[in-house]
Amino acid sequence: MPWNNQSGGGGPWGGGNNGGPWDQGPRGPSGPQGSPPDLEEIIKRGQDRLKSALPGGGGVSPAMIGLVLLALAGLWLFKSVYTVQPDELAVELRFGKPKPELSEPGLHFHWWPIETVEKASVAERLVDIGQTRGGASSGLMLSGDQNIVDVKFSVAYQVADPAAYLFNVANPDETLRQVAESAMREVVGRRPAQDIFRDDRQGIAEDVRVTIQTALDEYGTGLTVNALSIEDAAPPREVADAFDEVQRAEQDEDRFVEESNQYSNQKLGQARGEAAQIREEAAAYKNRVVQEAEGEAQRFISVYDEYAKAPEVTRKRLFLETMEGVLRGSNKVIVEQNGGQGVVPYLPLPELRQQSQQQPRGTAGGSN
Repeated sequence: MPWNNQSGGGGPWGGGNNGGPWDQGPRGPSGPQGSPPDLEEIIKRGQDRLKSALPGGGGVSPAMIGLVLLALAGLWLFKSVYTVQPDELAVELRFGKPKPELSEPGLHFHWWPIETVEKASVAERLVDIGQTRGGASSGLMLSGDQNIVDVKFSVAYQVADPAAYLFNVANPDETLRQVAESAMREVVGRRPAQDIFRDDRQGIAEDVRVTIQTALDEYGTGLTVNALSIEDAAPPREVADAFDEVQRAEQDEDRFVEESNQYSNQKLGQARGEAAQIREEAAAYKNRVVQEAEGEAQRFISVYDEYAKAPEVTRKRLFLETMEGVLRGSNKVIVEQNGGQGVVPYLPLPELRQQSQQQPRGTAGGSN
C-alpha cells in the first residue's frame, strides 16, 4: 500500500529529504490521501540498502563464510580454555554432571559448550562470629548456670572437597556461620559461665570445633575447620559491674590462698631445716659419745696392761689420781707425814682470806 507524500516533505518519520531509506516515502503511484505506509516495501528497501553496503554487492562470498567460521572457532577456543589460579581447584561438568577428577592450578581445556567448569578457592578463610550487628550482639548466650555471656570467636576454615562445596549446599559459607553459632551455644549451655570466662576456654574451643566439623561432614559441605579461637567472653553491659565484683572477690581469694601457701611453705621449710639440724646434732653427739667411750675403753685397756706389768705401782698411781680428782675443789689442806718427822707447818690461807673479807675497810689484820 503506497503512502501519501504530501507537501514535498518526508513521510511519517521525518520532514526533510535527508536521503535515508526512512526519511522518504516510496516513489510511485500515490494511494488515497491519508492512507498508511506500506511496511513491507519499507523493509524491502532497507534490505536492499544493507546488501548494497556489503562487499560483493550483497552476495555471500566464501571469504565472508570463512571469516564467520573463524570467528566462531575463536569464540569456541576462548570458551574451551580456562585457567585455574594457584589457590583454586576446578570441577568440570559434562551436561551438568560433575566429573570425579579435579583440575589443579594451571591451564586446562574442556569441550565447551557440552562441558562447563566451576572453580572454588581453597585458601584458608576466617569468619568472625558474635560481632555486634544492628545495635545487638549475636554472641549473647545462656550458660549452664543460667548466666548470660557475650562470646566473640572466629573460625578458620578452608575447602577440602571442591565438588561437595560447589554442589551439595546452596551457601556453605553461611551454613558454616550458622552451624558455628549453634555449636557454641550448645557447648556454652552445658558449662558454667566461669569456664568460658577464664577457666576452660581452650577445652570449650576444642569441643565447639569438633561439633562444627561433625555437622559440616553430615551436611556434606566439603569444608574443614582448621582452628577456632575465642577472642572475648564477657558478661552483658547491664551486669558487668556485678561480674567484675565477683572477679575481684575471686582474685582476692586466690591471693589469700597463695599467701597462705607461701606462709605454709616458709614454716614448713624452717621446720624441715630445724629437724635436719637436730638430726645432724644428734648424729654428731652419737659419734662423739661413741668415740669417747671407745677412747675410755682403750685407755682402760692400756691401764690394765700397765697394771698387769706392775700392779703395785699402778695401784698407787690410780689412788693418787683418784684422790686428786676428789680433793681438787676442796679448801682443806691435808699434809701427809713425811717419814714420821712430824707435821709440816703451813699458812692457813683460806681462813685468812675469809677474815679479810669480813673485816671493815680501812682495818688490817693478820696472824703469824
